[in-house]
Amino acid sequence: MSPARTRLVAGAVVCAGTLLLAGCSGSGGTSSASKDAINYALPANFTPNWILPIGTAAHLNTNNISIANSLWEPLVAYDGSTGKIAWNKAGSVATAADFAADGKSVKITLGDRHWSDGKPITSGDVKFWFDLIKANKAEWAGYNPGKAPDNWTSFKTVDDRHFTITFDKAYNSQWMLANELSQITPLPQHVWDKSGDAKQDWKYLNDAAKNISGYATNTLWKTISGPYAVKSFSNAGKVVLTANKKYDGGEKPAIPTVNLLPFTTADAEKNALRSGSVDYGYIEATDLDQKESFTAQGYDVKPWSGWAITYMPYNFNNPAMGAVFKQLYARQAVQRSIDQTSLAKVVFNGTAVAGYGPIPQGQASDFVSSVQKNNPYPFSTSAARELLTSHGWTEQGGVMTCTEPAECGEGVAKGTKFEMQVLSQSGSTVTDNMMSAIQSSLAKTGIKFSIKTAPVNSVLSQTPQCTSGQSICKWQLSFFGTAGSWYFNAFPTGDSLFQSKGGANFGNYSNTDVDKLISASTTSSSNQAIQDYSAALAKDLPVIWLPEPDYQISVVKNGLGGFSQDSLANFHPAQWKWTS
Repeated sequence: MSPARTRLVAGAVVCAGTLLLAGCSGSGGTSSASKDAINYALPANFTPNWILPIGTAAHLNTNNISIANSLWEPLVAYDGSTGKIAWNKAGSVATAADFAADGKSVKITLGDRHWSDGKPITSGDVKFWFDLIKANKAEWAGYNPGKAPDNWTSFKTVDDRHFTITFDKAYNSQWMLANELSQITPLPQHVWDKSGDAKQDWKYLNDAAKNISGYATNTLWKTISGPYAVKSFSNAGKVVLTANKKYDGGEKPAIPTVNLLPFTTADAEKNALRSGSVDYGYIEATDLDQKESFTAQGYDVKPWSGWAITYMPYNFNNPAMGAVFKQLYARQAVQRSIDQTSLAKVVFNGTAVAGYGPIPQGQASDFVSSVQKNNPYPFSTSAARELLTSHGWTEQGGVMTCTEPAECGEGVAKGTKFEMQVLSQSGSTVTDNMMSAIQSSLAKTGIKFSIKTAPVNSVLSQTPQCTSGQSICKWQLSFFGTAGSWYFNAFPTGDSLFQSKGGANFGNYSNTDVDKLISASTTSSSNQAIQDYSAALAKDLPVIWLPEPDYQISVVKNGLGGFSQDSLANFHPAQWKWTS
């Protein structure tokens, strides 16, 4: 949700230009009776709202990334579209990445590719991206201090189709390729470089990208390298993509028109599937008992597993509760009040797995430590209560209250009540049910948990990184993980999420020992480094760990194929084709 790729996911139904939760007739699209089009239902309540292939913190919806990648192909497309996470060279501008023997540089070879206006894609287009990011790194969602672009010390153009990036030290080439080089997108310098000044160009591009209604008409967005172009893009999130006839890459689009349809609720999307007006969409885990009703209509129904973790960030700088959140015992009490096993079984209908740390546990890997696997904080509200009462808290009126501040911890004032509020994404019955179950469980510990909801884009914009004196720092907990909070690149490093000042470290968690472990994981060729990081954060609880759901339960018309569900949570319309 890397935000680099923060993985959030999509939706909104449109009636007369207004977003409504109910009362719409129809689904926002009509059945694609011909094989020249496909109606794709975006996951509920994640409205596309950004076209620029450079993410900023408020625009990390995963659909934005997928749409942008369809218009401007990445230098290195790293995805799970073939059934395993790997470099998808067919969807990449680069054809080779040759790392130096000392691990301190890489030479990239570009394919013989062209922009839609006929101009060649050159090293200069990559350098344009490189210079934009170097000059505006603090505003780029993929930025983590010390990582790209800080650790890229030089960009040397060899010729139009070859360049070398030098690093500040030796790195794990697997990590560098999958997590850093994969963030580069060649940009059409001859169209987008209006001033020759990277800061002015950044402002120009970002200002233009704020005008959603202009995406289909602004000439800026018409020079593309990917398999699709934007035909229309509404403020409410309905997007129509049309095949780029000038595309000369390896993923030729088989379907001329792709209609991306937004929905405000999972129920609205489910009704569209039932009506047959959607070719490819999703249902919630709670709907699996109705699977036969969809298969009877000619759909294939199957879970889509994601390479992700799910969590609620604490705002450690919140003026009211930040001091409490900074106490490890308090975070332990919260975590021990979360019954992940029951949530996964009951709320998610068995389509989620418990997650106890920073490494995905839904798929087998060599990255998870035994500490994380074995759950250092098993569910027990009685143990959670004991953690609080042994640290100066007493239950008063059903809520734990700090009565012995010397024991409660630094900055926790006498009389502080353990009351916290979450801003949670709306539109999902599963999420609503999970929040209610957590609320009940925390109440047994003596922790009051209040729930407010908003569309995911609003959740992200209202829960930013902040300092305690800022008016925007009133948020305490944030949840944007109905389909998983964070989808990783192939190498599940924590530099964006949990490194001090990381680009997606929303709650400003900071631990110098963890910073060192994260850095070690990106440079060491041994998995021990990332396992040590896994163990440390399973114990230190930078966030509230929650069950990791399957990304979606996909419902696909029989005869639509040509692809595997990408466990990195992107969709790839160029890979879709009608096989019958």
